[in-house]
Amino acid sequence: MRVIRLLFAAVLCGLSPLSHGLEVILAGGVALRSWENFRGPAAHDNWWANFIRASTVQIGITKAKKPNERIVWIVYRPSYITRGKENKIDYIPKIRETASKLGVQLVYVDSADAAYAAINKAPRRGEKINSFYYFGHSNPQAFMLDYSNDIIGASTQWIHENDLAVKIRRDIFAPNAECWSYGCYTGRSMSAKWKAAFGVPMWGNLESTRYQPVGEGKLPAGAGRWVR
Repeated sequence: MRVIRLLFAAVLCGLSPLSHGLEVILAGGVALRSWENFRGPAAHDNWWANFIRASTVQIGITKAKKPNERIVWIVYRPSYITRGKENKIDYIPKIRETASKLGVQLVYVDSADAAYAAINKAPRRGEKINSFYYFGHSNPQAFMLDYSNDIIGASTQWIHENDLAVKIRRDIFAPNAECWSYGCYTGRSMSAKWKAAFGVPMWGNLESTRYQPVGEGKLPAGAGRWVR
């Protein structure tokens, strides 16, 4: 009877009795090639799906280890719309179809404020975020959701380290949450601010992050040392 009561309580709380927790993946936007082509040796972001593919690699890893983990995949949409127009391909339904096949909850966001809100709303009643991953452009102080898409070489939508404690709830993270930033240079500053804001460390690289491995089904590689 006790087991039945616990299962019933889980249903009332909106949780699957088989759910082990929650993973949140945030994917930033891709650059425009028309902008990047002007940047000479500094140009990168050749493949439109770098951050999308990296997300699906992580989803596969999680599902292999924790098949009952609920996954919320937050994707910054505007950059994929504009890159799609540039490439004459509609990427939005492709991403949605990928999420459906993988059995994860896709949340499209169109601004940094919407991304903050999506992270806060990701946990259902009683859930905590067990793991968080960011795939996208960044600098030492911020996740750059938009980069070299609206303005060449610049970001117009970002999640800044100084806004973390203000705009993201501390109580949504599990005490031992695993957090990773696969953006460039976040290990230099943002990782420390993340821990101060949420009480859990975030792994970040001291140098740039290389996305070439995702084409081989691997997570991105850091050019420098990983710290938290």
